[in-house]
Amino acid sequence: MGPDKRMTLLATAVPTHLVRLAPVDVVIVVFYFVLVLFIGWYLKGRANTGEDFFMAGREMTAWVAGLSFLSANLGALELMGWAGSAYQYGILATHWYWIGAIPAMLFLALVMMPFYYISKTHSVPGYLKLRFGEPARALSAISFAFMTVLMSGVNMFAMAKVMQIVLGWDINFSIWVSSLTVAIYVTLGGLRSAIFNEVLQFFLIWAGALLIPILGLYEAGGWTNLKLQIAQRASVQYVHLWAGLGAFSNNPMGINWAGIVFGLAAIISMGYWTTDFLVVQRILAAKDIRSAEMAPIIGAGFKMFVPVIVILPGLLGLAVLPEKLVPESVAAITGGHSYNDVLPLMLARYCGPGLLGLGVTALIAGFMSGMAGNVSAFTTVWTYDIYRPLINSKGSDHHYVNMGRWTTVVGVLISVGTAYLVMQFASIMDYVQALFSFFIAPLFGTVVLGMLWKRATGPAGFWGLLCGTLSSISMWTWVKVDPSALRYVALSPNAKALAQDMYQALWSFLVCVTVTVVVSLATKPIPDSQLKGLVYGLTEVPSVGEVPLYQKPLFWAGVVTVVFIALNIIFW
Repeated sequence: MGPDKRMTLLATAVPTHLVRLAPVDVVIVVFYFVLVLFIGWYLKGRANTGEDFFMAGREMTAWVAGLSFLSANLGALELMGWAGSAYQYGILATHWYWIGAIPAMLFLALVMMPFYYISKTHSVPGYLKLRFGEPARALSAISFAFMTVLMSGVNMFAMAKVMQIVLGWDINFSIWVSSLTVAIYVTLGGLRSAIFNEVLQFFLIWAGALLIPILGLYEAGGWTNLKLQIAQRASVQYVHLWAGLGAFSNNPMGINWAGIVFGLAAIISMGYWTTDFLVVQRILAAKDIRSAEMAPIIGAGFKMFVPVIVILPGLLGLAVLPEKLVPESVAAITGGHSYNDVLPLMLARYCGPGLLGLGVTALIAGFMSGMAGNVSAFTTVWTYDIYRPLINSKGSDHHYVNMGRWTTVVGVLISVGTAYLVMQFASIMDYVQALFSFFIAPLFGTVVLGMLWKRATGPAGFWGLLCGTLSSISMWTWVKVDPSALRYVALSPNAKALAQDMYQALWSFLVCVTVTVVVSLATKPIPDSQLKGLVYGLTEVPSVGEVPLYQKPLFWAGVVTVVFIALNIIFW
């Protein structure tokens, strides 16, 4: 999930040239670009049908789908944004990786994935079409398409800005090289190419990004000494997950446990990991129901350890960087470095020739992974959920594949435009984070009610989704016009901006559910015969078959849960 709304996205960062690439570093970076293009070219012959181009032939193993599922979420907003948030808020940022991800990923695997998979839908809006009808599908598809291209542009701009700060590259050169590379390999190989590149990028990200926590912990003298240094330079609350969440004023985030548990874990996280087609698309490409259930569980297992490469560099920056980093708006005036610069600063601090090339490649891989994920998801939703039902419903399969290829190019070009648009805003993350509460939170309410309650009707699905979305937009606008309104949205005069996102999502979810229930009770129910395969209680949920205990998704979900609880207790 993206950084908090008070962070800005490097739009006004001072282009300080931190390091220079040695020849060996240039070779590593160039080799990476050649490799991802080769993968796209190699897989071109296996992307001729719609099922191949948009769903990778539905033949991915659990491990490939699971790593791609996680890698698609390891984009620029993760690597750059949450390292900056960790510097700003301390270990509290880890909530977005643990309670803000793990329960939702397990819920997706065990509860929602069987329905997505057996319906053979190409997208989440596709499921809404089957369950609620065309209006609900159209509304969710159009809003999702808008959100993905904006997010893709943000990823692209973040990468270009980091390359400018770290290496002194021209920002226009970085934007066009990265965008054209992604356009080529996704256009050639479709989702299959995106997935295989995301698996490659997953390992590159870890190989490069692990350098900072390893070398940083060595310099700091271990975790215990690191905590002492952070407590001295910032506050003891920067190294506790839960101890300071009893009140809004007791922690640097200005949020309480209710906002984290109900706003983040129960709504935003559940909505993102179970209904955001960007990540769900990777699971739908799994070869069978067991692989489809295991993929999110495998992703959850790795997700618990992502804070090592994302959060820990920010914490290390608090302890070892001599310069005190400041908010983006202050950095623009003073000429210093902002929170967002912490990862490039740490990279420059520890990486010499060779290691620097690996670290820079890890950043590029992360940015391109996030961008490719958004573009491939946009392509599928546009082709199957907007173009085919609303514009041309009689095209051939070959026609839709060609439409997908052209849409990939168009999506990248729109993303480039969005990247340049980002430069006009000092606080683009405000809008990005608002998008999640606008579309993801109410969409989760619509989907989960559709799966679990057979009485939910078609008109109710549409009106619930629409009212939930409009309520979130209204609350965001209210706080924009009158900042003091934050105390009403987040239920406290001590609340800070991040709390608004959590509570705004919670209220929009409740509005969506309430409207859906009321309209459902006032409209004619859908016959049970039309809901088979779409609603629990009317559907025979497929079994993974007779397999040993260690191969059952439920067993591994239990293992992940135990580790998850232990981590929260250890870092309480």
